[in-house]
Amino acid sequence: MANHPRSFRRNLLLKILAFSVPILLIGQGVALRKARSSLLKTSRQNLTSSAIRKAEELQTGIRSVEANLDLLAQTAAFQAGDEQAIEEILVEFDQDTPYVISCVELRGPQAEADTVNTCDRSIIPDAKQVPWLQSGSVESSDFYVFSPGQNAPTAPPNTSLNGEDREDRALIKFIVASPIYGEDGELRYTLAMEVCLFQLQDIGAQSLVGETVVIDPNDIIVTHPDPNQVGKNISELRDARKLSSTIGSVRAGNSDFVHLFRFLPQEGGEWLAGYSGFKVPVSPKQNNVWTVLAVTPIDRALYGLNEIRQVLVVLTIGLLAASTLLALYVARSLSLPIERLIRYTQDVDDLSQLKAAPHSSQIWELDYLGTVIERMLRRLEESSAELRHAWQDAQMANQLKNEFLANTSHELRTPLNGIIGSIHVIRDDLCDSRAEELEFLQQADKAAFHLLSIIEDILSIAKIEAGTLDVNITPVDLRHILQDVLDMQTLQFQKKGLQLIRPEFPEPVIIPVDHSRFKQVLLNVLSNAMKFTEEGSITISVTTDESIDKGDSPPELFLPPPPWVKITVKDSGIGIEPQHLSKLFKPFVMVDGSHTRPYEGTGLGLAISQNFMRLMQGDIAIRSDGAGKGTTVTIVVPRIVKEAARQSNPTQMADDGQSGERQATDEPASAVSADS
Repeated sequence: MANHPRSFRRNLLLKILAFSVPILLIGQGVALRKARSSLLKTSRQNLTSSAIRKAEELQTGIRSVEANLDLLAQTAAFQAGDEQAIEEILVEFDQDTPYVISCVELRGPQAEADTVNTCDRSIIPDAKQVPWLQSGSVESSDFYVFSPGQNAPTAPPNTSLNGEDREDRALIKFIVASPIYGEDGELRYTLAMEVCLFQLQDIGAQSLVGETVVIDPNDIIVTHPDPNQVGKNISELRDARKLSSTIGSVRAGNSDFVHLFRFLPQEGGEWLAGYSGFKVPVSPKQNNVWTVLAVTPIDRALYGLNEIRQVLVVLTIGLLAASTLLALYVARSLSLPIERLIRYTQDVDDLSQLKAAPHSSQIWELDYLGTVIERMLRRLEESSAELRHAWQDAQMANQLKNEFLANTSHELRTPLNGIIGSIHVIRDDLCDSRAEELEFLQQADKAAFHLLSIIEDILSIAKIEAGTLDVNITPVDLRHILQDVLDMQTLQFQKKGLQLIRPEFPEPVIIPVDHSRFKQVLLNVLSNAMKFTEEGSITISVTTDESIDKGDSPPELFLPPPPWVKITVKDSGIGIEPQHLSKLFKPFVMVDGSHTRPYEGTGLGLAISQNFMRLMQGDIAIRSDGAGKGTTVTIVVPRIVKEAARQSNPTQMADDGQSGERQATDEPASAVSADS
């Protein structure tokens, strides 16, 4: 299936979420890991401190028991051997001690029947374990501590001391034994007690006191969270290797922590334990090291991690929601300007009615993009307008070419028909006299010259468009060229009955032009003036930049730098509408281009004349006030002052001056009137 492209807003939203969600999840994982390591470090420190504190408290408690037994041995009842008084003292002693005495056993020196025994069994070890029973004569400071053994009954969980509830304390059971000597220094009794010392117990999920585990010097468990493990040797436990290593570290005087993974036989969970040790006397010269563990399940040690996890989950969900809202806002704030630009470009139907691009995004790049799009559309509008104009011009040019071809074929056919007809008449000997033959030959000659002029115009415009037309600039006298042109047109003026007003030349006017090209321009202008004037006059005037009356020049006329001369040909003919004036200097263009137009011509004369004049550094322009108001053609060309012309070509200037004098005496200077 083809993948459909997603919108910019959706892409941006997905990318923001794809970037932020992994970061949030990774951050949550890192935070949880850091919190776990911090909590675990705190738990280890607290459990180690708790183990040290438990060991100190047990050692203090045992020393207290030892001191109390020493005081008890010094009482008069024990010294006198009064059994009734001894029982009363022991009962009173049990009530006043800060620890729990489960039972008391008092035995004579020869291991005879117990004098006093409140226990359900004998708790005094055999003579091999008690130093003073081995020799019968030991120092009076002897004191011995035993573990109760595996078969000893457990202490009740709720034991009261002075009316206080002890549910938050564990009872650590020991068997203490001490010798009692008489005044004569002889061993009189062996006093043994089953003592329960209170120990802080971990009863809360967040407590780091830990549950107490005590291991005696024989690696026998004295107390354990699981009562079934009390009295067992550590070698019977699943974590025997770690416990043995821990006991070795304690006996070396160290306190630290350890992780136990098989602490309970029925559970495989991980436990965290801080460990320490305390010393108890075995003989006046020997102490045994007991191991104390403060243990707690790892879940309890990391109980606060659940709350942290919950907070992080809530925080992550909140951050995800905030990220989603932020992504929606960012995507909307970024996509709306782009969507507005899309709508702006889609709504553009007419480039000429283009509106300003939206600039309300407050983002420089998007505002600049709108400006660039607007600028591009405006350039497209300009280009399309140019294309439309070029297309219209091409259509017009094509139409003009068609008209030109049609008109040119008509113009070529007319003289050709005249030539062919005249030749056929002479060839078929249809003339009555030699004079009539000469008349037909003259008509053929005239038609041939007319045909030649049309062909020359076509060749000239082709050279102009190809840029290969050359001009030969030489200084000439304007009087001579203008006189030759007027002489050539005098007969036509007379036949049409038009009045020709000539200019007066007080002195030679030297101009740098191509003689033949400039003469052709003047002939084209005068021929047009005569062609489009049925009655009235044609006035020719010449002014220079030094004249007082310089005349009114058309604004589109390009005046060369002075000195210059301006030739004006004004007729009283049919005139031209002002909107058609710009067409006249385009090749192949005529105001009336139809086949039925009353005036012949190819439409190349003025275009050729303008190009000739511009090649000669001059210009030509035409002006008319409308139909029936005549036409004025203005020609401007650079002028050479007499001294400069004589320096550049003195021989030519001399010839031109003599020729001008001859023509000035032979020709009239005013006007030529045509026969009506």
